[in-house]
Amino acid sequence: MLKIYQKYLIKNFLGKFIKISIIFLSLTFILGILEEINFFKDTNANFIYPYFLTLLNTPITLFEIFPFIFLISTQFLLYELFKNDELNLLKKNGLDNMKIVKILFILSIVIGVFNVTIYYNLASKLKFHYSNIKNNFSDDNKYLAMVTDSGLWIKDEINGKTLIIKSGFIKDKFLSETIINEFNSDFQLLKTIQAEKIDISNNNWIIFNPIITIDNISEKNSGNMEFSTNFNSEKIYNLFSNISSFDIIKLFNLKKDYQRFGYSTDEITIHLLKLFTTPMFYGVLTIFSIIIMFNFTKNRSLLFHILAGVLVSVSLYYVNFIFSSLGNNGKIPVFTSIFFPLFIITAISIIGLININEK
Repeated sequence: MLKIYQKYLIKNFLGKFIKISIIFLSLTFILGILEEINFFKDTNANFIYPYFLTLLNTPITLFEIFPFIFLISTQFLLYELFKNDELNLLKKNGLDNMKIVKILFILSIVIGVFNVTIYYNLASKLKFHYSNIKNNFSDDNKYLAMVTDSGLWIKDEINGKTLIIKSGFIKDKFLSETIINEFNSDFQLLKTIQAEKIDISNNNWIIFNPIITIDNISEKNSGNMEFSTNFNSEKIYNLFSNISSFDIIKLFNLKKDYQRFGYSTDEITIHLLKLFTTPMFYGVLTIFSIIIMFNFTKNRSLLFHILAGVLVSVSLYYVNFIFSSLGNNGKIPVFTSIFFPLFIITAISIIGLININEK
């Protein structure tokens, strides 16, 4: 059974968390509307599409902002306790600073678990539908690529011809075990090209020792052959970079497909690790925010605390972004890219907790 002071702190924190989330949600929606209107300005799409797509995309964007919301919500809560002198009143009734930390830390973890298991999965599904709908209005709609159990499949249209390309796996800038089927505008097969190795550094692929089949007659070419497409290695990798549109189950399935295909799973692993450490990250950020508030003088203005929270939030965002990028690029181990920033913030928070009861 929760005590009165616990209910009071939980109620106040949740109230501020919800209000600040609504504010950020509104700002995100407004910015999203402007972006979508700019995207649709040259199309004949119904005027409702920009608003509908923004609704689909806003929840996953808000998920990325939640760490900042936790930090700022904690600041607002403690600022109010300081301003109304409620903290001293709570202390007179036996509530010390460490109990406040414990309550808010556990509450942040509970919210984090809900956000990852429920909110993220729903938001990612909406993001998936957003991507599908928007792709129908994109100039790149005729250029498709996907990974299945059998490998990489690419649909391309160039020079009035349709290409259906199936490759066993991709590594760096090379496709291996590839079959290219070329069709005319009536979708009649013109020729088939088979190759063990293709350099896809740019849009003009270099096919090594191709076997070309026309009208069931195959001929092996001992030299290299240039082949024009709308794809290159960078574009193919970018097509698989929007993993925020996959829920947790789909992420695990996608990881298995990538492993069969030989495609790097580092980005998926990093994304999954981020999700699994999110509740702890929320909790540590809450402690970090409490330490900031207790170590600043209590007569500072609300604007000062808001600016301090924004500055800390932006700094933490870029630290996480840099380490994630280094992990995705293979510059540092995947686990280091996620756990090292969390370790640093945790260490700072623990040091700050040592003398927090003296504040």
